[in-house]
Amino acid sequence: MNYELPYVPQRENKPRNAGLTMMMDKGLSLRETEDFIQASGHLTDVVKFGFGTAMVTQKLEEKIALYKEANIRPYFGGTLFEIFYARGMYEDFLRLLDKYKLDLAEVSDGSIIINHDEKCELIHKMSKDRTVLSEVGSKDSGIIISPGKWIKMMSTELEAGSWKVIAEGREAGNVGVFRPNGNAHTFLINKIIAKVNPNDILWEAPIKNQQVWFIKLFGANVNLGNIAPNEMIPLECLRLGLRGDTFFENLPADFAERLKQVNDEEEVEEETED
Repeated sequence: MNYELPYVPQRENKPRNAGLTMMMDKGLSLRETEDFIQASGHLTDVVKFGFGTAMVTQKLEEKIALYKEANIRPYFGGTLFEIFYARGMYEDFLRLLDKYKLDLAEVSDGSIIINHDEKCELIHKMSKDRTVLSEVGSKDSGIIISPGKWIKMMSTELEAGSWKVIAEGREAGNVGVFRPNGNAHTFLINKIIAKVNPNDILWEAPIKNQQVWFIKLFGANVNLGNIAPNEMIPLECLRLGLRGDTFFENLPADFAERLKQVNDEEEVEEETED
């Protein structure tokens, strides 16, 4: 931060295990990657090459090198894993990770169905050589997963070796832990966090009101993902209470209450004058 302020939540320095921010790279050029790192690299923990973009992105090796040099961990999105797995090319996927020297990998089944015991075995094997993120939830809004099944899948995948489990939200923020209108599925999320440590979950939350909701529930150091490149600094401001949406989250209760009272009184005066 450029200034010291009281009542601003403490953020750990990278590499960190809580308060992670995952940026979704859907095809930045090398120059855009350099600009992104200059502006937001200090706020970014991991970068996901969204869906199958790694297959068609030019100068991929150079991009990966740029992220690594900036102390950012890049990885291929879970959809690319599923693309290989659906073709019976799991070993080829591992060779692809080795080719690009990626120590972070995602195992997901949001587009295809993988027997869960088999998925956990894949996580277990892969975690011996690299850090694994695993994703829970379907990309199909028509597939409803009960809270109990969410909890069981998350718990067993963490036991199998996942570093974090990703709660599906997609880039549109309208499936998984979100309702079709983008609002958080409060009942589901409360059931999950009653059994699974929130620090072990990375919530996909591409939309601002979703980010605000999670920050108000868990605080500044919640793990959030699928963040657009130009939303990294705005998100950090939300975490730190530097935007109106989270302005009162870290102020002392009595001070915050006085400010709100003053604001309410001024609003009443304005309505009276009108």
